[in-house]
Amino acid sequence: MEDRSYDLVVIGSGPAGEKGAAQAAYFGKKVALIERENVLGGAAANTGTLPSKTLRETALMLSGLKARGFGVDFVTKRKTTVREFLYKEERVKETERARVKANFERHKIDLVRGHASFTDPHKIRVVAEHAEPVILRGDVILIATGSAPLRPDIFKVASPRVYDSDTILGLREMPGSLIVVGGGVIGCEYACTFAAQGVKVTLVDGRDTLLGFLDREISLSLMDRMRRLGIELAAPERVSACQPGGDAVKILLESGKTLESDAVLVAAGRQSNTATLNLDLAGIAPGERGLIKVDAHYRTSVPHIYAAGDVIGFPALASTSMEQARLAVVNAFDLKYKTAVAPVLPYGIYTIPEVSMVGETEETLKAKGVDYVVGRASYAQNARGEIIGDMDGFLKLLFKRDDLKLLGVHVIGESASEIIHVGLTALMVGEGADLFIRTCYNYPTLGELYKYATYDAMGRKQRGEK
Repeated sequence: MEDRSYDLVVIGSGPAGEKGAAQAAYFGKKVALIERENVLGGAAANTGTLPSKTLRETALMLSGLKARGFGVDFVTKRKTTVREFLYKEERVKETERARVKANFERHKIDLVRGHASFTDPHKIRVVAEHAEPVILRGDVILIATGSAPLRPDIFKVASPRVYDSDTILGLREMPGSLIVVGGGVIGCEYACTFAAQGVKVTLVDGRDTLLGFLDREISLSLMDRMRRLGIELAAPERVSACQPGGDAVKILLESGKTLESDAVLVAAGRQSNTATLNLDLAGIAPGERGLIKVDAHYRTSVPHIYAAGDVIGFPALASTSMEQARLAVVNAFDLKYKTAVAPVLPYGIYTIPEVSMVGETEETLKAKGVDYVVGRASYAQNARGEIIGDMDGFLKLLFKRDDLKLLGVHVIGESASEIIHVGLTALMVGEGADLFIRTCYNYPTLGELYKYATYDAMGRKQRGEK
């Protein structure tokens, strides 16, 4: 059995694995990366982040939703085929896989295909079909194996009509109706995407407010927009049984209600991909749903073994996963580079409409006893908002009342995940109202919203309003 030694061995080629491996290689470390799948890029490239966002853009384009307000009916008159729906998604996946491969080649990272499992704290056995097993020894090891959809027992049924966020990409025909179980980020995003295609969507969730980490005003606005998109919200409701049949699926709710649809998408959370790693032989005990516990440096209970990305849990975003892995590698090799992940992290939710946030919410500020003032600016009162036809979007800024230092930024509307970065940068450098007032923004742009939301906050402060 071949035995190879490396400065760093990475398990998983998703955002965390790729960036962690590249960071170490950039600083001259000898790196090997193990990937068990036939394709590179992990869930982000193949089943999660990029595919779902591409489907959203496809839905917006094919449905004609982006053409609202132009006085011309561009809405598709016929039912979209699955081939049309998935065409762009396949192209994006192929391009991203090629980009990841090129990055490995550029950094001279050894790519090892196969299933990884620890044999001791420093050694990993890699087994692949039609090849002899290989033992890789790493001075440092980074676990970046990501996560997979979690299917509660009641949904572990053998039916081609019951999907999760991985298998939904293998859709063979567009359903006329769809029940989405789970109102988290994934469930809300897919509910909006299919509703935009004219699918009758029912979203079932156990909470009365979706995405509770959002500022409540934004969450309620999103729920209203989802209803207007045609989504029926069954909340708070919990599923007691799933009964697939030949032509439909029945969902029984604990309230006694019964729902029926052509298909069901289960979006009830995720679990870490750690079950086959033999973590006990490495000296690591995974937690609930396979999560690996790490410290502030992304080091596990074993000093030379690090973990980053979905495998360690919240926030489980591609953007944060990349930064976690880079920091893990910097700490592991004492590279004197960056010392911490950014203190404030943005969240982008690709529903219809798009939502993004960074920093405090009204609810967290109230809980902390912080006196604040709100500033809002509407897309409808913005020239670019008028041009693109988004009459319901708005920017919401939260400032500390006494000195108008920025505390939180919230956007709902087109390009929200891009607009958020202006506020994110201001939060990173500790700026506030004066920055937005002094800045000259391109016209017409949505970026201008920051200036007018700030004016609104200043007026509210002067009047003694929230």
